[in-house]
Amino acid sequence: MPAKNIRETRQLAFDYLVTAPVESDLGEGEYAIDAAFPEEFADTLSRLEAYNKHLFRPNTYLHKWWARRCGTTFRTILKQLVSDPQRRDYYAPKGLEGKIVLDPMMGGGTTLHEAIRLGANVIGADIDPIPVAQARASLSPVTLKELRSSFHQFFDDLYTQVGEYFHTECPTCAKKLDIQYTLYGSRKQCNCGEVVQLEQFEFRHEANRVIRIWPNTWAISDTEVEPEGISKPTRLITRNDKECQQCGQKYGELLEIPYYQRYTPVAIAANCPEHGFFFRVPSQSDLDKVKQADELRTRLDFGEIEIFAIQNGPKSGDLSKRNITCYLELFTSRQLLYLNNAINLLKNYKGAVRLNLALLISTSLEFNSLLCGYKGWAQNRPGAIKHVFSHHAYLFQYTAAENNPVNPKRSSGNLMSLFQDRIVRGRKWAVSPVERKIDSDGKVHLTPIHNEFDGGTEVVSQRELTDGNQKFLLVHGDSRDLPLEDAAVDFVVTDPPYYDSVQYSDLAAFFRVWLAGLLPDEIDWVYDVTNSAVATKGNGLDTQYVTMLSGIFKECGRLLKPHTGRMVFYLSSLGPKCLG
Repeated sequence: MPAKNIRETRQLAFDYLVTAPVESDLGEGEYAIDAAFPEEFADTLSRLEAYNKHLFRPNTYLHKWWARRCGTTFRTILKQLVSDPQRRDYYAPKGLEGKIVLDPMMGGGTTLHEAIRLGANVIGADIDPIPVAQARASLSPVTLKELRSSFHQFFDDLYTQVGEYFHTECPTCAKKLDIQYTLYGSRKQCNCGEVVQLEQFEFRHEANRVIRIWPNTWAISDTEVEPEGISKPTRLITRNDKECQQCGQKYGELLEIPYYQRYTPVAIAANCPEHGFFFRVPSQSDLDKVKQADELRTRLDFGEIEIFAIQNGPKSGDLSKRNITCYLELFTSRQLLYLNNAINLLKNYKGAVRLNLALLISTSLEFNSLLCGYKGWAQNRPGAIKHVFSHHAYLFQYTAAENNPVNPKRSSGNLMSLFQDRIVRGRKWAVSPVERKIDSDGKVHLTPIHNEFDGGTEVVSQRELTDGNQKFLLVHGDSRDLPLEDAAVDFVVTDPPYYDSVQYSDLAAFFRVWLAGLLPDEIDWVYDVTNSAVATKGNGLDTQYVTMLSGIFKECGRLLKPHTGRMVFYLSSLGPKCLG
């Protein structure tokens, strides 16, 4: 197929989506969106939501997905498709009963959640299995009471099995405590030997003191001078030290050993009920626990090792360049113990409970791997973990933070905290959704939307969507060829991948390899990522993007009802764009 540019792709897509002429006055089969769109209103709400999406729409954030759009924007879009003017108001409940809404590239599931709240029956499709599993988990009916009871039983069993590997002692009273996180330095080398590189020596900035590690002795203190002690044979340096001052060689990574061995523990952080939060130098007992986990690592059974092999993709290629060949390398031995036991314990659960717990474990990996950084030195973010995908790419840390996923006390990115944030908060919001309303003085008020519910009943066939409301049909597969009858859909509302902006399929492999073990029978976790509607190179000549996206748009044209059907897609841009 000859190469086509984006303009040609767009025109090809619109050729398949010709709708009936729009008159100035709305008649049968016409919608408010045909004539105008409340851009200023939508923009004002989206600016409020943009940096707190997980708080505005918590029930859609069970699992990590990239480049999510604002739910307020999609609610505004869908409200313009409501026929009854009285129910078209943003804060009026529902309005799309009896309609079928399709999102063929559902990703994070924003369209599905917003449309089902409005009473529509929805169809969500994606070639990646994670969006399908997340939508099923977050939309399926299961009580918070059941989820809470199951989680606490699951957590207690998990803690019993692996909690001891994350224990330390208070340096003041010697009381046994749960580690909050362990900081690791990156091992580097030059002709002179080995050094350990950190982001910086300061660990925490408080009002009246700075806690730091000292480069010669590795002592940790809040003093202005280095405490007396025996110098370590391996010196600490910071990221600003690019080359050795003695031999002049640039510091290099230890590429010949597995990635997890390229780090060494330098500090442990925990919180004593009596003496408060502290950093301590790892004791021999602490180091022994790490060693014990390393010895057990070789006996852990995760199935066929080939499943975890890293493919050389647009972003995973950054792993390959560092000679990281297996996703298992990205985790400490203690983190692998956590995962191995979680996989085995999940076999005791069924249905929506198991699905929710499995996705919770999977999404916890973004806060529990050696790709996590530490940003707790900022006074306004004490103890915070920099998660793996803080950018749409893999980042390699100077100071890696090994979280304690089974810490019973909530802290950044651990399992207890994620359960509260991703499941409890989400389920509570689902039964009592709220929106933000701005009054004439610019004040923001929380406005409950009564008689709406973010959830529904899953069906397995298109025909089941022709009656009743708030049903959802999920399709895992190529959206160029959906198993649906012609003219079956009232509206298509979607947010297509924006050329090569985010490499969804490649990045999602970080989670998919684990979900295949957590939920082996839920869905087919392996697929050909070359069929994703994402360009892999940004030179304007990538025909894959053209082929996939135009094929999906063509399929939408087949599925839309003639004359009354509408397709709306969202394009995010930093500047004005003509969609023509």
